[in-house]
Amino acid sequence: QVQLVESGGGLVQAGGSLRLSCAASGSLLSINAVGWYRQVPGKQRELVAAAARALITHYADSVKGRFTISRDNAKNTVYLQMNSLKPEDTAVYYCNKVPVWNAWTITPGSWGQGTQVTVSS
Repeated sequence: QVQLVESGGGLVQAGGSLRLSCAASGSLLSINAVGWYRQVPGKQRELVAAAARALITHYADSVKGRFTISRDNAKNTVYLQMNSLKPEDTAVYYCNKVPVWNAWTITPGSWGQGTQVTVSS
């Protein structure tokens, strides 16, 4: 089973940018759809961006036009470029498989450590 490990989080001022990386332990092509999720304490984890093997992407309305997901199958890495960051983007970000394309509320059963993103106002 391919494991996914996130990195690249940090502290940034509002309006700034960050790029998150997600390294796969095996072939990324073995995963049909991969996504970036985020969770704030006390709230449900939500999908913010997803990329299918067929290069189709999906974004939550809250990040459209600001975040870009990309997958480099040759490097077995998924990226999330986050621009124009807002304090409400503060969360722990996780990279994981997207179990069912278009069924965005269905989430995987197990999770990695995630990476903290903090946006200061």
